[in-house]
Amino acid sequence: MSPSLEAALWGWFAGSSLLLGTLAGWYLNLPARIISSVMAFGSGVLISAVSFELMDEAYHRGGFISSAPGFLAGILIYTLGARFVNKRGAKFRKRSGDHQKKDGNAKAIAYGALLDGIPESIVIGLSLLSGKGPSLVTVLAIFISNVPEALSSSSGMKKAGRSKTYVFSVWGGIVAISGISSFLGYTIFGKLSILWISFITALAAGAILSMIVDTMIPEAYEEEGDWAGIITGLGFLVAFITSKL
Repeated sequence: MSPSLEAALWGWFAGSSLLLGTLAGWYLNLPARIISSVMAFGSGVLISAVSFELMDEAYHRGGFISSAPGFLAGILIYTLGARFVNKRGAKFRKRSGDHQKKDGNAKAIAYGALLDGIPESIVIGLSLLSGKGPSLVTVLAIFISNVPEALSSSSGMKKAGRSKTYVFSVWGGIVAISGISSFLGYTIFGKLSILWISFITALAAGAILSMIVDTMIPEAYEEEGDWAGIITGLGFLVAFITSKL
């Protein structure tokens, strides 16, 4: 199997959990506190991946000269992109309650989902450049964190009156694009210099961290309150231990 095809398959695998979350959000009438708890756990998992996988890899490849600017660029790009889609109706795209009834432009929600998912997938493709296969901890972190994201959002979309066709089309489309983004992460970005690969890896890390703060933690805290910190910390610890095993 060619490495580029392998990159696409790993991207699709990590993204496939979006459909698991969508199925759970649509067919299971889960209490809001359970959804928020899973979201908190997923936040912790992703924070760990950003810290000990992505930024660590970016630093070892290019040092501060590329990883620091890349991280700041990722924060800035994601924040500006999020402001753009949020103002057009996607601010509550990952919320499970009645928020989406207040702010529900369908196209903006789809764009917002893409904004959240593409950086994660590109990182998977970049991780194969080492020649040792993908970073399984990163893949696992993305896979786990995708479940609460899609679960929360699809549950909120259902309550807001979205059709099943629309909801599954949005998340199914994101799964497809995840594989393509991972493929491009390996083929296109893989041709760049080490410093550029470091920059892009750090850029994705910054974008993911901003996404966590912008969309996941608010949902986690809303129902769990002070307990959200404990659950998030547990997710962080599990991912950290996994990365060291």
